[in-house]
Parts: sequence; C-alpha cells; structure tokens
Amino acid sequence: MYLKQGDLFWGMDTDFVKEAMAATTKENLEEGQVVFKEGDPAESFYILVKGRIKLTLGEKSREVYVAYQPGEIIGWSSLIGRETLSATARCLEPTILSKVDRQRFLDILGRYPSEGATLFQRVATMLGNRLVKLYPSIA
Repeated sequence: MYLKQGDLFWGMDTDFVKEAMAATTKENLEEGQVVFKEGDPAESFYILVKGRIKLTLGEKSREVYVAYQPGEIIGWSSLIGRETLSATARCLEPTILSKVDRQRFLDILGRYPSEGATLFQRVATMLGNRLVKLYPSIA
C-alpha cells in the first residue's frame, strides 16, 4: 500500500494541512543522487512526489526497498523519534520530493492532536504493508 500524495492529509483540518504544507520544501534530485545516508541525523522526512528511490542497509548496501509510488514516505525514522536514519536512500531516476522538517512538523502536530493520530495511523499502515512486502526477501 502507498499513500497518494494528497492522501496523507486527506480529510484533515484545513488549517493543519496548510501549516503542514508550509513546512515542506520541494527538492528536485538527479539519478544517482543520495537523499540521505544510514546514520545521518533524523532531522527531516520526505514524501515522494515523482521518481524512484532505492533504500539500502549496511556497508554492502543491501537493497531493502524501492519507493516508487507518489505519497510514499522516506526517512520515516525522523517521525518516530529516532536520532538517526536507518537506511541510505539513492535516486534511481530523476526524482521530486517534498522535504519536511522534523521539528517544525512535530510542533504543528502538537497543535492538532487528532490530525496527528490520523497521520500516524496512515504511516503505520503504510509501513506495515511495506514490511509485509519485504517478508519474502528475508524468509
């Protein structure tokens, strides 16, 4: 499952959505460009607008997932309170991302607790489905 770009905030309070969108910046990246590296500070997360991003782990850069659907979240570690990012993300083609500052976004969520609950439920669903998709590769 993935979240279409607009689905992440669908049905939420209009003021919350405006503030959340104001916390984003658009990034245009080239094929091969690294978005972030495993162990980098978890200061931002990203929403995929267009393109494909390969996530890898460890020194051998073991591929664990390819994000390709608009609305997928990359760098979700920053949303759950981790201090560092758990994977490396590299663009497989020209890619457009919405970059979201962690602290600014969490401050906004603090003012809109019901929207925060809905958002985390959507993110949990997306990550759960991503994990189920990975089961065959780790079995």
